[in-house]
Amino acid sequence: MWRIGELARMAGVSDHTLRHYDRIGLLAPAAVDPLTGYRWYGAAELARLERIRGLRHLGLPLRRVADLVDAPDTQVTEALADTVTALRRDIAALTAAVAAAEDRLRVASTVLPQRTRVAARRMRVRYVEVGHPSELAGLCAGTLLTWLDGSPSGGFRAAVADGRDPLTVPARPVVRTTVPPAVGVVRAGHDLFDWVRRHGLTVCGPTVEQHLVDGDGGTVTVLEIGYAS
Repeated sequence: MWRIGELARMAGVSDHTLRHYDRIGLLAPAAVDPLTGYRWYGAAELARLERIRGLRHLGLPLRRVADLVDAPDTQVTEALADTVTALRRDIAALTAAVAAAEDRLRVASTVLPQRTRVAARRMRVRYVEVGHPSELAGLCAGTLLTWLDGSPSGGFRAAVADGRDPLTVPARPVVRTTVPPAVGVVRAGHDLFDWVRRHGLTVCGPTVEQHLVDGDGGTVTVLEIGYAS
């Protein structure tokens, strides 16, 4: 039989790892000296340790290894299929995060856009003609809609949610951001449209600008651009 340090060297793990496996009931020693407390391991424990390490190298978390170390191969195969699916999902998420971070480093922007999906909205509006985006600030303290696909070069039509004409904005995917207080809606809107273009999205439906106020009087402006999924 081998003492813990000998087994650790044979298997290429640390003494700490073997003690941890013992503590969580994953790999108990074959015997423990009642006087010295030394742990002793045999061939069966070495074989079990190698199976544990093999399952870990397949991407299985330790809690799943504990469930599967004594399981038949059919059950291990099913667990591996689930693990592969989860790992691919994690890889896709990490790849998207890297792309977003690289885009942020490459292009200076005042906003941090997020993709999400919003429910349908039903409101009553009045339509107005606008000569320049800077005029929008004085039109509405609530919700404002425009039908732009980028920064306007001239006048355009907008809708303010304080009128009588019914309007339904269907449920849809959107790119959304809050406007930093020191930036302003016009600059933030320009940067948001620029982000949409860089990511190859097609603007669909109205752009929504919401001025929200909480119970303590705090305010935030949310910009939302719908896109074709």
